[in-house]
Amino acid sequence: MRYPVVIFGAGPAGLTAGYELAKHGVQSVLLEKADKVGGISRTEMYKGYRFDIGGHRFFTKVGEVQQIWQEILGDEFIKVPRLSRIYYQGKFYNYPLSLFNTLTNLGALRSFIILLSYLKAKLKGKLQPDLKLETFEDWVSDRFGRQLYRTFFQTYTEKVWGIPCNKIQADWAAQRIQGMSLKRAVINALFGSQNAKSLIKEFDYPILGPGMMWERCQEILESKGSPVHLETSVTCIKRQGKRITSVTVRQGDRTFELKGDHFISTLPITALVRQLSPAAPTTVLRAASRLKYRDFLIVSLIIKRDHLFPDNWIYIHSPEFKVGRIQNFKNWSPAMVPDKNKTCLGMEYFCSEGDWLWELPDAELIKLATQEAIRLNLGVKPGDVEDGVVIRQPKAYPVYDGEYRQQLQVIQDYLETFENLQTVGRNGMHRYNNQDHSMLTGLLAAKNVMGERHDLWNVNVERSYHEEFTKQEWTSVKQKVEGDRLLSAAS
Repeated sequence: MRYPVVIFGAGPAGLTAGYELAKHGVQSVLLEKADKVGGISRTEMYKGYRFDIGGHRFFTKVGEVQQIWQEILGDEFIKVPRLSRIYYQGKFYNYPLSLFNTLTNLGALRSFIILLSYLKAKLKGKLQPDLKLETFEDWVSDRFGRQLYRTFFQTYTEKVWGIPCNKIQADWAAQRIQGMSLKRAVINALFGSQNAKSLIKEFDYPILGPGMMWERCQEILESKGSPVHLETSVTCIKRQGKRITSVTVRQGDRTFELKGDHFISTLPITALVRQLSPAAPTTVLRAASRLKYRDFLIVSLIIKRDHLFPDNWIYIHSPEFKVGRIQNFKNWSPAMVPDKNKTCLGMEYFCSEGDWLWELPDAELIKLATQEAIRLNLGVKPGDVEDGVVIRQPKAYPVYDGEYRQQLQVIQDYLETFENLQTVGRNGMHRYNNQDHSMLTGLLAAKNVMGERHDLWNVNVERSYHEEFTKQEWTSVKQKVEGDRLLSAAS
């Protein structure tokens, strides 16, 4: 069978690509290994309780992405007040930081030391403006001071990534940390200013979770003649010269081949390279073997309490706890919890596939999560946990270690030699994209299929977290892309 476009993966990037193509009458087929669409943005269900794989806010400054959300779900969004805190050394810190709360928790002396460290970093930055910042540790310390780095950044970051902060590249900090917002947060804490405009106070959220968005998108695609095949694995990608010719897929006990004119991949870029036939060059395969991922599991606990705490989520910075972040799904949408007298918490653990935490039996993980929920003084008492379920998510986060940039460039240079292959999304580009940035890569890939020329690798490069992604920046990106397109057409 032959399709104009074959898409590997039905997460936000793949589905957005298919959706944009379908809007313009271009048929595609989507191949998804899992039993449901949405990728890491899917919504799981257990005994009527719905929960995310992490939390997924629907907030963007990219107008085209916002338009897609509205086209698909319309008025089925709710407005959710944003509230989160940091747990550190037995105390809860408001975020953004507030003067009274921070001083009370840290004490005046510790706060003063943080202030001096911050001012020292600013002075150093003025005296050494050309200082090269290679690691996460250097990047954060340069902007916020050594003391604030140690207090609010180091322990949590190392818990998430499983490696020291001086082994994580500064790229990740520049991409994910909203520098100006955190600068204002420091000022808020130490001087009492309340100017924290960049931290949004509310966000949109599908009433039944993000999976609702992607399940609806699947329905639209299939109604327009673009099938979405679930539980379907890509096993071989055939190439000839500078083109991909076909893909072999396995669906249950059945194996078959699909041909296509264009191919869009959201597969982990390492898997994509390994599945090429004839095999990719040795240098490319070697580079793929050196890219690393961080994995993730969530223990969802059903608790016999109608209310526990007001936060959407809480970051657990203290290293004595294995849990890294806690989601309170009832505070995202009450419809996520079918029994109004109960609460569902998502206890999130960062790990690596095959390590002791990943391999721990589900019953032991539920026991661990229950014990930690009680010890954290969140309102959970012994005997409150009624039930629980464990979901493991491999390759949740691409790792920005010391050699990733060099290895990724080798792979990128090779894949760009193919005329009809594009890689999109978080794993497809080995880039820690948010949902809206992943969607944007899928959208632009679809436009490329239809004759435009967009550089997907420029999406979310050297740009802070999406709350800082302004309309002006997006206009600038569009103008640059349009200029590139006109130059290309002229040549």
